[in-house]
Amino acid sequence: MKYGVIIIEKKEKELLNRIISMAQYYKDENYKISILKLSEELKNARFLSNKEMPEDVVRFNSVVSISTPFSVSREYQIVSPEKSDIRQNKISILAPMGLALFGYAKGDTLKWNFPTGENIISIDDVRQQVVKLETKNNDR
Repeated sequence: MKYGVIIIEKKEKELLNRIISMAQYYKDENYKISILKLSEELKNARFLSNKEMPEDVVRFNSVVSISTPFSVSREYQIVSPEKSDIRQNKISILAPMGLALFGYAKGDTLKWNFPTGENIISIDDVRQQVVKLETKNNDR
């Protein structure tokens, strides 16, 4: 692990905790296992301000290029559950892949339990996306 522990931005930690607490009601065993594993990793995580966050750490809205030992390469954007759209390669933080990648960095290799069994994932690249806030203009 590049930084020794997962790294989470302080404001994203709050959002992540809310999402995890709501996810306890999921019935799918793989989700429960993934959420439990991430919850355990959060106990030792480093929490940094937005300014301190390394550019190569997976966080909300990051675009992540991954590969597996079976020569599978994919690119996903990690998003909040309501923005998930697999056709656009946007996966929810609550999806097993989203939970697996969050807080890790470019160059990290990790083992995670997926519906198809335990897999090894290598993070080949991480790009941060600037999120534009929508504003309503009431001036006419």
